[in-house]
Amino acid sequence: MNFSPQLIALGEYLAGEFDNQEQAIGEPIWYVHLRLWQRPINLFAEDSITLFAEQANVLKLDKPYRQRIMRLRQGSNETSLEVQYYMPQYPGALIGAGNNPALLNTLTPEQLDLLPGCILTVTQETLAGDRYKFTATPLPESRCSFTYLDKSVYVSLGFEATAAEFHSYDKGIDPATGKATWGAIMGPYRYTKRNQYSIT
Repeated sequence: MNFSPQLIALGEYLAGEFDNQEQAIGEPIWYVHLRLWQRPINLFAEDSITLFAEQANVLKLDKPYRQRIMRLRQGSNETSLEVQYYMPQYPGALIGAGNNPALLNTLTPEQLDLLPGCILTVTQETLAGDRYKFTATPLPESRCSFTYLDKSVYVSLGFEATAAEFHSYDKGIDPATGKATWGAIMGPYRYTKRNQYSIT
């Protein structure tokens, strides 16, 4: 399938190794210093660009967490894009795959659980030349919830991406109170790209 220039740009902007060093140094009370990997994987290649995402505290790089799959594809019309999230059925088998992508070679679509409410609509703003700023927001009335380690989890998702930066608005929400319990509580995690990964 021929992907639009916008979809290819979104995939290239999201693919890479990131950290939020400047933010963690400037606001250590609110932001942990994190490393984020977003690795292209060869799944759903007929109509999508797919990434495996994982993050780790820089002080505990050997204990990464929050494995997820992001499937980027055209939206309902030619100018819109969307991101569908999936959860690996066996996340323990993929621990460390952000830094060791060989662990992803045997991953198949059958080993993923679709998260129906975990979908973002992506809009783009054209910057100078052929550069974009992408903004991904949840669909109205959608609720990203799933079961993880026998617990019900509710997550508010969202991000902004440019060629050099990735801002994550992801937050964990307490189902009982509706209040954020972890993540971008005081504003987005502001990551800078340190390494570019090829999406082809």
